[in-house]
Amino acid sequence: MGLNLLYLVPGEVGGSEIYARELVGALGRARPELELLAFANDEGAPSLADAGWPANVRIARLPVRGADKPARIATELTRLPLAARRHGVELLHSLGTTGPIVTGVPHVLSILDLIYAHYPDTFPAAARLGLRAVVGPAARRATRVVTISEAVKRDVVTHLRVPASRVDAVLLGHGAERGVTRAAAPAAVRERFGLGEGRVVLCVSAALAHKNLPRLIDAFAALGPDFDDGRLVLAGRHGREADTLRARAERAGVGERVVQTGWIERAELEGLYGVATCCAYPSLHEGFGLPPLEAMARGVPVACSDATSLPEVTGDAAELFDPSDVTAMRTAIARLLTDDARRAELIARGRERVALFTWERCADGVLASYERARAGAGAR
Repeated sequence: MGLNLLYLVPGEVGGSEIYARELVGALGRARPELELLAFANDEGAPSLADAGWPANVRIARLPVRGADKPARIATELTRLPLAARRHGVELLHSLGTTGPIVTGVPHVLSILDLIYAHYPDTFPAAARLGLRAVVGPAARRATRVVTISEAVKRDVVTHLRVPASRVDAVLLGHGAERGVTRAAAPAAVRERFGLGEGRVVLCVSAALAHKNLPRLIDAFAALGPDFDDGRLVLAGRHGREADTLRARAERAGVGERVVQTGWIERAELEGLYGVATCCAYPSLHEGFGLPPLEAMARGVPVACSDATSLPEVTGDAAELFDPSDVTAMRTAIARLLTDDARRAELIARGRERVALFTWERCADGVLASYERARAGAGAR
């Protein structure tokens, strides 16, 4: 079994790295008799070799830099199928939305989202055109397509014109890392980020257009003087958008109370969860949406967008709002900051909800897709 991980640049590809690392390990544990060969790039191979995967998972390095996207795509289209055949791979699974168009063996393609189609300005022109040129043809030629939610499945059927009968929606697990990371002490976290002693609204998110952080700042500002003790913490890399967000907060009159952390160590992130009164996730479009589940797993109540995949992920365990409506967002956050009974209710529901999302269950769904791919290829 071949696994196409050529897209994976450690620390640079967000949730898709979590997907690969956790799913591959779960696949190896679920089927110890199955030999899994992960094709990795120059940056990814050393890191993946230390991933702690079972012994039945091996790494095959192809000489290409994953950060060089044109070269990586060219390698997927040409050298990867040849390498798969050379290694005797009987089925190839591409985990990162792109993959070869012609493989010579059954091909399963995981599509994580179609953000490039909905928010094209998020991507440089060359990347956008490249994705349009590759993803659709690869999906239509794949034996099976795996999506990470029913929302992405609908997108694939509608936008890429793949028959629904060839698409399997397999939800993710929630764990970002195996093992336990010791959280930084609450007092140290409050001092480090200037949070004072008041309430904390935490949002773990990049600053991409569809993440909707400017409206979240406006909603926080709209809480008014009754919440002057509060802080909004935006945790994540914000890059060139950091200054724009800072200016937005200044204009809204909350510049001193909106904290952008930039990249932080895992212990500090765990510490922020520990002091958070609630978590907010205002995204306009998500393929899945891991941060709400991460908050639920840590006993933090969640106010969350009701867009795309997020309702199927959060179920009845979050305070949902229309992400285009600042007033609705403000109302949802205010409720979690003031209503102790609602907070306790969502904390309990969240713990129940998150238990449904395991990487073992995800691996079972992907293995079932492999079996359908084998059967489908045999029927052709």
